[in-house]
Amino acid sequence: MKSILIVSALALSLGACATPRQERVVTGAAIGGAAGAVIGGVATGTGGGAVVGGLIGAAGGAVIADATRPRYHHRHCYYSHRYGRTVCR
Repeated sequence: MKSILIVSALALSLGACATPRQERVVTGAAIGGAAGAVIGGVATGTGGGAVVGGLIGAAGGAVIADATRPRYHHRHCYYSHRYGRTVCR
């Protein structure tokens, strides 16, 4: 019963991500955490190593996902006499 409550609370907290940036960071943390847990578990052969590897991988995955997100440049707008209106590019 405890595990169902924990999984439900985790799903609700992850479902609260509203922006694409937050979704990207959560996805990066999940991928990094899974990879870190596998590597930590295999390298040490213990559950503690898997937990530590998962924590480090999750933190690293979140940081890398945020640092590599696409940047959107602001559009440049100006008034065009040729077209008689504002043009944005």
